[in-house]
Amino acid sequence: MSQLFPASPLRAAALAALCVAALPQSALATNGYFSHGYGVKSQAIAGVGIALPQDGLTAATNPAGTAFTGDRLDVGVNLFKPSRGAEITGNDAGGGVTLNGKYSADGRDLFLIPEFGYTRQINPQLSVGLAVYGNGGMNTSYNTSPFTGFGEQGSTKMNLEQLFISPSVAWKATPDHVFGAALNLAHQRFSIRGLTPFTQPGYSESSGNVHNQGTDTSNGVGVRLGWIGQIAPQWRLGATWASKIQGRFDKYKGLFAEQGGFDIPANYGVGVSWQPAQNWTLGLDYQVIELSDVKSVGNPLSKFTPTSPLGSSDGPGFGWKDVKVVKLGVIHQLNDAWTLRAGYSHATQPIPKSETFLNVLAPGVVQDHLTAGFTWKASANSEWSAHYSHAFEKTVKGPGAIPPNFGSGDANIRLKEDIIGVSYGWKF
Repeated sequence: MSQLFPASPLRAAALAALCVAALPQSALATNGYFSHGYGVKSQAIAGVGIALPQDGLTAATNPAGTAFTGDRLDVGVNLFKPSRGAEITGNDAGGGVTLNGKYSADGRDLFLIPEFGYTRQINPQLSVGLAVYGNGGMNTSYNTSPFTGFGEQGSTKMNLEQLFISPSVAWKATPDHVFGAALNLAHQRFSIRGLTPFTQPGYSESSGNVHNQGTDTSNGVGVRLGWIGQIAPQWRLGATWASKIQGRFDKYKGLFAEQGGFDIPANYGVGVSWQPAQNWTLGLDYQVIELSDVKSVGNPLSKFTPTSPLGSSDGPGFGWKDVKVVKLGVIHQLNDAWTLRAGYSHATQPIPKSETFLNVLAPGVVQDHLTAGFTWKASANSEWSAHYSHAFEKTVKGPGAIPPNFGSGDANIRLKEDIIGVSYGWKF
């Protein structure tokens, strides 16, 4: 045991992991509702990391990277500031009843997202690691409910959080090829209130479990597999795949399809890194998140019928499509003390124009991130890293997205984000 965890790093790692696990992992959408990257260094290059491991959080992206980071401990925190909202026009349910108006979902607009990573080389062929991080999530907080016109008396607020604890192992099969595996131990939390119109008779299979049930939790287990190969002196390729993780919110079985089902979708990707010069590194990743394979997320609202209401086995969902992301990052080692980073990513749009009405609750529409950051080496064994990430404002307009039984009309949703992160790394 002492070979795996020397006494001082063990105490530090245990304390850091405990602190991270104890804090709420609340976040909003970036790529779909997954984070755009894991670890401050990766976030500074738009989330690139499949073939470019940099710190103890590498297993969150590709567990094979655990073999490349040596013996180190990384503890970080991100300050996340989203701005989101909706506009409804052309709505008329008769008798003066309407949802028309502009609505801000920024009742809460600042979130702290901690993260922790640890890696250790056991011998030349074997390395182990542990990553604790917020995989993603979603939060909207309408102090003035978009459903007030239909009888909602209070605010409308929704919160989804996903915490991952991922122990990993990496095996150097040959001098040029490393294979890795990680367990993804997932903890989800969900709550929603302010959906009174959706509790009317015939709208849900379980009208008492649509909203206002407090916080529900779900635990699940999955795996992530990965490979990194040195194909030439300056070139590395990587690939990774993570399985779907089963999840369920029984308290909200009247809202989500499959009687409360809410799986975490499978995802996979490939990456390449290249060193064109001694102090320069370029990285490129392509990632696919299979959101449409989760019925509560991917089923369209058009599935709503008298025999297929909210919460039913193949009931309506948010209508999200799979997200496909291209990420590009550049790293420049300025000198022995300073390393500079920058990146850009583009994702496909998960929310079709026809699905904006229900996604007033979950406007995860941003597609483009611009990022920058640095590392300052404070001593031979310690360093500080920071990043700033901006998701450009995106609006998806939904002409005719509101169904006739809700008075028809248009629903437009918007989102932009700013993230500042800092981490401390200790090599031992």
